[in-house]
Amino acid sequence: MNTKIIMAVEKTDTGFSAYATDHPVFTTGKSVPELINNAYEATVFYFEEEQMNVNPNDIQFEIDFKQFFKFYRVISAKFLAEKIGMNPTLLSQYVSGTKKPSPKLTEKILTGIHLIGQELSDINLLHTT
Repeated sequence: MNTKIIMAVEKTDTGFSAYATDHPVFTTGKSVPELINNAYEATVFYFEEEQMNVNPNDIQFEIDFKQFFKFYRVISAKFLAEKIGMNPTLLSQYVSGTKKPSPKLTEKILTGIHLIGQELSDINLLHTT
């Protein structure tokens, strides 16, 4: 495909839901991996009739700040704000939805989230016997 298919992700009482912002494609899943797999299958099924090939890289998943912090409660807005050098009150307003960040600030926040994820994935826990 030539364009990305944007899938908006939302946390639900039973797991997650996702819907394409520009196409009638939607799905659910009990976990994020299940949701991603189901979204890929639903997208392939939808575009099959148009004889268009879809691969996983053609789908981009997006989640708003409120949904992100609702699901990933282990990351506090205060911690993230301190990590990226941002005012914690301002970030909490983005999380609550009372304010919307600019594209530049959104990128800064996303970079901080990725940095935390990278740091966590680089950690090895030692155990003693």
